[in-house]
Amino acid sequence: MPNPSLPRAAALTASALLLTSLLAGCGDGEAEDEDLPRQKLSWADCPTPSQAQGGGNAPSPLPNGGEWQCATMKAPRDWDDPEGDTIELALIRAKATDPGRRIGSLIFNFGGPGGSGVTALPAFGNDYAKLRTRYDLVSFDPRGVGRSAPVRCQNDRQLDAYFQQDATPDDTAERTELVENVEDFNEACEKNSGKMLPHVLTTDAARDLDLMRQVLGDRKLHYFGISYGTELGGVYAHLFPRNVGRAVFDAVVDPTRTPDQSSLAQAGGFQRALDNFAENCVSKAEECPIGNSAQDVKDRIARLLTDLDGRPVPGIFPRRLTQTVATSGIAQALYSQEFWDYLTEGLDQAYDGNGQILMLLSDTMNGRSPNGEYSNLAAANAAINCADDKPRYDVAYVERRLPEFRAASPLFGEYLAWGMLSCTDWPVPGAADHPEVSAPGAPPILVIGNTGDPATPYEGARRMARALGRGVGVELTYRGQGHGAYDSKNKCVQDAVHGYLLDGKVPKAGTACS
Repeated sequence: MPNPSLPRAAALTASALLLTSLLAGCGDGEAEDEDLPRQKLSWADCPTPSQAQGGGNAPSPLPNGGEWQCATMKAPRDWDDPEGDTIELALIRAKATDPGRRIGSLIFNFGGPGGSGVTALPAFGNDYAKLRTRYDLVSFDPRGVGRSAPVRCQNDRQLDAYFQQDATPDDTAERTELVENVEDFNEACEKNSGKMLPHVLTTDAARDLDLMRQVLGDRKLHYFGISYGTELGGVYAHLFPRNVGRAVFDAVVDPTRTPDQSSLAQAGGFQRALDNFAENCVSKAEECPIGNSAQDVKDRIARLLTDLDGRPVPGIFPRRLTQTVATSGIAQALYSQEFWDYLTEGLDQAYDGNGQILMLLSDTMNGRSPNGEYSNLAAANAAINCADDKPRYDVAYVERRLPEFRAASPLFGEYLAWGMLSCTDWPVPGAADHPEVSAPGAPPILVIGNTGDPATPYEGARRMARALGRGVGVELTYRGQGHGAYDSKNKCVQDAVHGYLLDGKVPKAGTACS
């Protein structure tokens, strides 16, 4: 779901890049042939990322001395009119290190929706070095994202105010203000990007993927999808089952749920991650600085958020840490166990009236750079989700569901419930209640679920595997923490992924890794 709530299927990579200052990017090339499947890409050195991609530096040379290369690919703006106007999609690649054993291209989508794949792949490229032996690693900015005909909504000053608003209203006046703020955001999207809004559906992106497969010269699409990237991969498999090659889905979106069901499940997922964080803090040999027991940790966080609702504390000057900003910062830290120490320190500081760390975490969630500029993550996230999702929820519906959301998560429930208003007045109708991913005839797809995943709860992996169809979805369980499994560096998970993508060995369904 669009901000100011949590992106419904946000990927760790879409936000962790800012926190670790690893953003890098690529820019425009030329597509020479108007016959789109036969166009020739002009690969060249990658420029510095655009503001929409998140800014930063051009990608560093690869460890073996190779270089990242960038290009642009032409695609129809409207796939219902494939000979009409075109847009340019930004691509990045690193060529295979063992060309004599090259399988083809391995295309990545790191999620969001709204995250720049052109900046994400080089930031995490070393993690995929083994896969690069036999694949050209390729990623892209999906349509509406980064350098690919980016959706634009509000400016940086307006977004600062938008993300600091009260996203959990307590009375009629606050509810009215929240609704008006969401309406203003959506109107800005229509004003600044009205021509693109009908054409950023996941089905459009899936058709872009198949065009990309052809342009790259691959007979089959070999694919690694993370978070929302699993939804995109499932939609691709449904539309083009015979074109699927070897594919891995990690941090899996549940394709069977409606948007409100997804939000409720995500509330439970984040609560479970918070429970795990609290237990971890008090289980260490040294004293936990933010509570004497797991329940005490959570109680103190709840009191902090209640206090911030009326009395924000200084954050990153001149902004102040509000209840909403603190909540999104806490959620951001739950995306990876590597961030838990930041969360502990941030909470400890916030109890003393210093909101800088929690605000920094919130900024990474929302795509804000230290210089005050925003990527187009929030705009693209809203545009893609609202184009995909048919249901539109109003205030009365949210109020009826609040008890259920509070029960799922005392901390995140209301935050996620009110986030369901984000698409209410969206200028483009939504396509469906949930994505269609059934893919009879497709080869096996490895589907990996993480039992501690906050953003895409574990149960979604099994539902994705079943929805893909018998003989297609092969489920693997990782008993871990954080969003996703492969980047945990767990040897069991990585061996399974490498065995399939590199050697075609499908792991036994039901395999579990700890």
